[in-house]
Amino acid sequence: MKKVTLLIPVYNEENTLPELYKRLQELTNCYNNYEWEILFINDGSNDSTLESIRKLRKADKNVNYVNLSRNFGKEIAMLAGFDYTTGDCCVIMDADLQDPPELIGKMLQYWEEGYDDIYAKRLNRGKESWLRRQFSLIFYHILQKISNIDILPNVGDFRLLDRRCVLTMRHLREQERYTKGLFCWIGYRKKGIEFNRGDRITGHSSWNFFKLLNLAIEGITSSTTSPLRIATICGIIFSTISFLYAFYFIIKTLIYGDQTAGFPTLIVAILFLGGIQLFSLGIIGEYIGRIFKETKGRPTYIASDYNETKLGYD
Repeated sequence: MKKVTLLIPVYNEENTLPELYKRLQELTNCYNNYEWEILFINDGSNDSTLESIRKLRKADKNVNYVNLSRNFGKEIAMLAGFDYTTGDCCVIMDADLQDPPELIGKMLQYWEEGYDDIYAKRLNRGKESWLRRQFSLIFYHILQKISNIDILPNVGDFRLLDRRCVLTMRHLREQERYTKGLFCWIGYRKKGIEFNRGDRITGHSSWNFFKLLNLAIEGITSSTTSPLRIATICGIIFSTISFLYAFYFIIKTLIYGDQTAGFPTLIVAILFLGGIQLFSLGIIGEYIGRIFKETKGRPTYIASDYNETKLGYD
């Protein structure tokens, strides 16, 4: 009998867990020809999420959990899930039920047909502000243009991965992660399923504007080095313009005896070129910062507990 792992990163989701577990039970009962594992990754929740998961574990031994020592972020929590999953395939989903568990049946169908990565593509983005939706579309458009891999737009983490995809993801241990890009980078045989994304059943998303901006920067810097090349091209262009501008005034002065334009032109040129330099240094700094984090050699995350077993490093 094949085993399916439902991988669910959770952070302060105590109110959604009862309804989530109920929906998952309905799913597993409908597909009792599979063995099921529900694997929660508690990403340093500071409410009663961990206690709720432990209660579920006592009532149902198909429920497993990994408790991280602090909040490492969803991207790292998913990596922890890949390390501890035991299924022949793994379904990644959020705890807020915006991703409907009922879609997993169709994913399993395509998996049985031989697909390795069955991803859910959103036809709409649920209850989301117009501005956030537009920023998201702009981000995907930019990333598609500058990345050397095909980034799938309007595709999140909700997907089914075959065991070999999971084993491949385990080997990708970088600290600064953009998992949506990594799913595209590893390749394998993919299949898309379109769906309408729902709204959260309780609470609100922990992803504010600055967290989303940071994720966007991670996505760009982890998927391509194009920003460095853009900075180089800008340097060449503006150096050439500055040289031609200076040559023009030298010729104008020698031929016509006109005095060059003074203070305003000089200030504008200095401020403009200074801004370009700081922007370029910022791009370089982003990449250097990532090199600095990788060279430390620290573990990507620290797991405090796996079910009833306390973990640590010798």
